[in-house]
Amino acid sequence: MSTSGEGASASDDTTVLAAGCVLWRRSPATGGPEICLVHRPKYDDWSHPKGKLKRGEDALTGALREVAEETGHAAAPGVELPTDHYLANGRPKQVRYWAAEAVSGAFAPNDEVDRVVWLSPDAARTRLTRPRDADLIDALLATEPLA
Repeated sequence: MSTSGEGASASDDTTVLAAGCVLWRRSPATGGPEICLVHRPKYDDWSHPKGKLKRGEDALTGALREVAEETGHAAAPGVELPTDHYLANGRPKQVRYWAAEAVSGAFAPNDEVDRVVWLSPDAARTRLTRPRDADLIDALLATEPLA
């Protein structure tokens, strides 16, 4: 994962702490895995659902909250995936990720996310705006039994 925010730690007051999930489900058509990507109109980008943690919030709790807020889906968490470190608006940012299987829910557009797509892992890698986010799909496929 990126390390452009080197030296940032969870206890560093200047580091922005965030969490998210690589949300997946079994394709209704093929039975293979599909990855959920969200489109954020503010940034006009495609990414995994994620967001800033609330003060004192546990990272996994925050990741599942962000999935629910951005996608409308409840999710069953799986293994923790690599943490991403990078600079955002000149500040170090740390984003912890988990694999998470969508178990129920439905998307409704909102202020933060106007579209979601469910794509094969290969199509999701191509759609993601930031190349570092594709590494999370590889980590998911290497650690979770999705077939």
